[in-house]
Amino acid sequence: MSVKFIGYIGFNNTSETTPNTGHSRVLDRDYVDAAAKAQEAGGFDRVLIPFGSNSPESQIVAAHAAAITTKLGFLVAHRPGFTQPTLAARQLATLDQLSAGRVAVHIITGGADEEMARDGDHTIKAERYARSDEYLDVLKQEWTAQKPFDHAGRFYKVNQGFAAVKPDNLPVFFGGSSEEAIAVAGRHADVYATWGETLDQTREIISRVRNAAAKHGRTGLGFSLSLRPVIADTEEAAWKKADEIVEQVKANRLAAGLPISGHAPVNVGAQRLLETASSGRRDGRLWTGVAQLTGAAGNSTGLVGTPEQVADALLDYYDLGVDHFLIRGFDPLNDAIGYGRDLIPVVREKVAQREAQRQALAG
Repeated sequence: MSVKFIGYIGFNNTSETTPNTGHSRVLDRDYVDAAAKAQEAGGFDRVLIPFGSNSPESQIVAAHAAAITTKLGFLVAHRPGFTQPTLAARQLATLDQLSAGRVAVHIITGGADEEMARDGDHTIKAERYARSDEYLDVLKQEWTAQKPFDHAGRFYKVNQGFAAVKPDNLPVFFGGSSEEAIAVAGRHADVYATWGETLDQTREIISRVRNAAAKHGRTGLGFSLSLRPVIADTEEAAWKKADEIVEQVKANRLAAGLPISGHAPVNVGAQRLLETASSGRRDGRLWTGVAQLTGAAGNSTGLVGTPEQVADALLDYYDLGVDHFLIRGFDPLNDAIGYGRDLIPVVREKVAQREAQRQALAG
């Protein structure tokens, strides 16, 4: 099993420790260019282009970044329900063709009702997962059908749908920890994406997804784990850096009038992360300080230590079946450069050694 690294392009060089106070452009082209080129040079396989109800449009940013790179892949976050699946299929297939097969799509169903409502979507969570399920049915038909097809479902009705442009290879990533999400992932995901939880929790959710996929005769799914590594030359310096990040995030949230406790997240994944965070440091290197402050909003847990120590911790997840690591830092551009220089090569070397040992034992 090989290992793949996914980076991140978040539109500008801000984060929880360096919020955008109005002095940075929401879409900073210079940052996007630098981040794409740095992560390509650093050996990342892909970068995630996020999606939000008030964010720049992910596919357009991916198209721009693809035009200024040659090898870097793109994981385009996409929310079903706002674009007809036939049109979305052609848009993504076009991007796949123009980028020479460097595109994957991350289906974001959406968990917060108020965030969905900003785009005029007032469906409830269970309806959104049912819609995503059907959306992916139509999307894949548009990608694969060799002749016009009809589709009559609960959410979509297509008469003689057909796309002349087809993707060469466009993997579908899918996340979510609820029963509805796991069921959809089992049917459709090429790669299941989850947050950085404990080893036991990761083992459990991998098993659930594999069982869901087996019901449809599907095997060989990939698994992606999202983390915020904090690395330094010594373990002591790395934990000091992590503590400083926590204090900066706390100060920024208090200054902005945001809560630092008493969180009640609505989606199951954040609830699981927040429960993990309440227990403090886990598995030696799993760091939950920022997750506690933010209510486990998004990718908010990390691994802390020297590059060698963090690489060993990543291999513990690799041994469970995780073959993609989505890593991003709190100093977005500089951390991405540091990961490419100090962390990714170490992990790849350790994975190669691990696989060579397994092959030797297998005879």
